[in-house]
Amino acid sequence: MTSKNNPDAHEDDSLGVLDEAASLDTTALGVLGQTAQVSVSLPNSEDDDDFVDDSVVDGEIPSDLTSIVIELPADQVDEQIDEKTQDEDDTEIDDPSVAAAADEVVVGVIDVAPEEEPVDTVDPVDSVDEVDADDADEVVDEPAIVEPTIAEQAVAAPAVAAPAPAPQTLTSKRFGEQMGQASRETADLLTSDRLLNPSQLSKPEPEGTWSHLLYALSGRRINIGDGKRARERKELTARIAGQLSGGARFVPVLSRKGGVGKTTITALLGMALADARDDRVIAVDANPDRGTLADRIVRTNDKSVRDLVRIRDEVKGYHDVSAIVARDSTRLDVLASDSDPRIAEAFSDADYRDVAGVAAHYYSLVLTDTGTGIVHSVMGATLDLADQIVIVSGLSVDEARLASETLTWLETNGYEAQARGAIIVLNQSTPGSPLVRLNELEAHFRTRAKNVIRMPYDTQIAGGGAIVFANLQPETRQAARELAALLVEGMRAKAA
Repeated sequence: MTSKNNPDAHEDDSLGVLDEAASLDTTALGVLGQTAQVSVSLPNSEDDDDFVDDSVVDGEIPSDLTSIVIELPADQVDEQIDEKTQDEDDTEIDDPSVAAAADEVVVGVIDVAPEEEPVDTVDPVDSVDEVDADDADEVVDEPAIVEPTIAEQAVAAPAVAAPAPAPQTLTSKRFGEQMGQASRETADLLTSDRLLNPSQLSKPEPEGTWSHLLYALSGRRINIGDGKRARERKELTARIAGQLSGGARFVPVLSRKGGVGKTTITALLGMALADARDDRVIAVDANPDRGTLADRIVRTNDKSVRDLVRIRDEVKGYHDVSAIVARDSTRLDVLASDSDPRIAEAFSDADYRDVAGVAAHYYSLVLTDTGTGIVHSVMGATLDLADQIVIVSGLSVDEARLASETLTWLETNGYEAQARGAIIVLNQSTPGSPLVRLNELEAHFRTRAKNVIRMPYDTQIAGGGAIVFANLQPETRQAARELAALLVEGMRAKAA
């Protein structure tokens, strides 16, 4: 309230009880009984962000709220009252009830206009100047204003407090409902490369001449990792050991001409697969003309494919099959053909399907060493079950031509997809340089098949005895592993 004698006092005086509310317009200040009442009009501008103040109202202001009760400490109210009374010329507070009320909490009431009905604000200077000291005493003595008391209003109207928020019910959701089915991860994504910290893992002993020498001379403190050849060998092993989803995969090895190394390629491919993979691999000799696949490994029994056909209904587990097959040092299982050519002809299409059905239960990869008769009944069942085809060609003109004609026969007899995805092996079974141009021969087959591999000459293979995979020449072993890697990658690409 400004003084008539000091018109400039309004600009220097503090706002009294509502010192913090700079955005409020005070219209009247009066001392009523034991309380101090302040009527304040709030600005109706929608752009005024000061309306929401956590120090005044905790929470949102309801739309139907018309007044706000503010409780202030008594010492602050006493100071504000003293300052206001000093500025008044003729107004003094002599009522002892007011002094007694200063020791208690003073309640101020602020009238808040609803948003729907803007309140016309009154200039506080003009309204206050029109009230003199005598009128202020008459206002204080008016009993209608103090009925009921402020304390009774505070007790009788608890609705002015901010309503408590409604409790929310928390319900658990499945991971798929929160993130969406497209964001779900499967268990195979939790790999060691993703989860393990490389800085906290100790490197294995390096492989390679110079890497291992430096590691040994430094007392195992300097580990520069594997050498180039060791890294290449491990990468190739990882390609061969790639996971194959689904059931067993059947891979026949074909040739239209005998003596080109079809049985040898079957043995080398099976050894390379079994040596690098964790699952089981079997090579079945389905040659009706006394096959020699079992002669390429160290045999541990004299059982044959005929024995498996005989007990096919009695097989209860892998131990029944292992009693018939022969196992190589690389863990390759070989099922030999009948040694007597007089009964080998009885091995028919139905017999091969029975053997394939048993093998599919206990092996992930089934290689088949077929005969040279491409129109034989066993060949039909072999091609029907084939997931990938390997065709072997010798390094001569007639052998290469027969291999190319094999692709033509497949394309014209319903196996066009298998012919396009086939792997051609150019096998050198004789020493010395071949008479044909290998580059021209390889270029021809690349136009008809997916991959072409060269298998070099090896004296251990040329001898005709059992093949020990670890004793092969490095070039031969590398070529066999490359063939196995291409085979696995081709089947993985079809499954994707």
